[in-house]
Amino acid sequence: MSILEKMRQELISKKIFEQAKSYAYEYMDGIDSMDVFPQKGALKLLKHFDEELNQESTSAEVLLDQLHKYGSPNTTAQIGGRYFGFVNGGAVPASLATKWLADIWDQNGGLFYTSAINAKLEQVCEKWLKDLFNLPKSTVAGFVSGTSTANLCAIAAARYHLLKRQDWDVNEKGLVGSPPIRIIAHEQVHSSVKKTFALLGLGKANIEWVPSDDQGRMQVDKMPMLDDSCLLILQAGNANTGSFDRFDTICDLANKAEAWVHIDGAFGLWVAASKSLSYLTKGIEKATSWAVDGHKTLNTPYDSGIVLCKENDALISAMQATGEYIVYSDQREPILYTNEMSKRARAIELWATLKYLGKNGIDEMVSQFHKHAKYLESELKKGGFTIMNDVVFNQVLVACDSDEQTLSCLSNLQQSGKLWLGESKWLGHSVIRVSICSWYTSVSDINKTVDEFVKARNA
Repeated sequence: MSILEKMRQELISKKIFEQAKSYAYEYMDGIDSMDVFPQKGALKLLKHFDEELNQESTSAEVLLDQLHKYGSPNTTAQIGGRYFGFVNGGAVPASLATKWLADIWDQNGGLFYTSAINAKLEQVCEKWLKDLFNLPKSTVAGFVSGTSTANLCAIAAARYHLLKRQDWDVNEKGLVGSPPIRIIAHEQVHSSVKKTFALLGLGKANIEWVPSDDQGRMQVDKMPMLDDSCLLILQAGNANTGSFDRFDTICDLANKAEAWVHIDGAFGLWVAASKSLSYLTKGIEKATSWAVDGHKTLNTPYDSGIVLCKENDALISAMQATGEYIVYSDQREPILYTNEMSKRARAIELWATLKYLGKNGIDEMVSQFHKHAKYLESELKKGGFTIMNDVVFNQVLVACDSDEQTLSCLSNLQQSGKLWLGESKWLGHSVIRVSICSWYTSVSDINKTVDEFVKARNA
């Protein structure tokens, strides 16, 4: 039997899909008992993937079995309740189920003619997001892999707009000999933003740095005078402390000078949808562009990022897509709002997550992250740990009596397999960074986490 005929038979029989489904159920059923990060015994299993590519076809049943037997134990239990490393969200069950269906559809989300359903749901999500974040009506959205790419798209749009204002078409002339763009950012700007400046030829050395306060917020009184050649970078959710810049005040100053304001809100922008926390994002609607993830705070499956921009023409011009073979419809075309031409139809599970949760559900989930963070802060303080930040949202920076003890505690925590967290530096000290952003995390998980902290410190 030829390989093509073999694939047709597998598609008809559905046997391998049932096998994959059973493995997925088994994985989900065991999520609470598995190590949050694979330990030495599991990591040794990875050697089973060190093999030469086979000449003949392999049985689908065999490769699925290999992947489940040796791969599942070497995954990070991110959909569980005690993964606190980086700012990785969990996954809402309805959105996971939707992704399974969408994966079978296997849509190319670039054009209306490659996926009418994705194009429609992008349009719907754009409308819903503007409502949730209270953004200007002119705002458009592009659906990308994550906030790193969203930042890239937004800053490219800003570059185009600010240079066009000075009669320079960067698409035609490039950057050689172009007028200067002033970039204003504070010391705690995310690494993805610095990377974007390098990728776009703007250069990290050209940034006019503004000092940050002890919570990682831009010091307004230390800002330089702004003008209409400025690109100002602000932050909704500092990666360490979770703090928010003073958008209302800073955006008023920037708007008066006609500067472009971009807000990197990877996980923090979602607090705008929380009745109890929305005060943290007061004034975000006065910015020009925004970047946010679905796969962090909203708990969509990976990968799901969104660029939002109120300067429609600038984003479309920067993301230009031309080609004799490209066929546009009379509908909204996804390709015009991102740097990708062929792309995953991400809006499908984003739509499912938003619709499933609704405004009240989003509010409940986002607010719960904060409640759990405050509870963790309180319990760790009782246990003799130092909390190095003001816990305004979901980030908790934990320290012991010395840097050496902090790092020893962290090492013991990571080796325990019971939870996983990462190291960071804050105010010159080593800290353990806890990011609470999974819907699955419970009070019981927080209590177990506190117990593990105490054991790890005293070991």
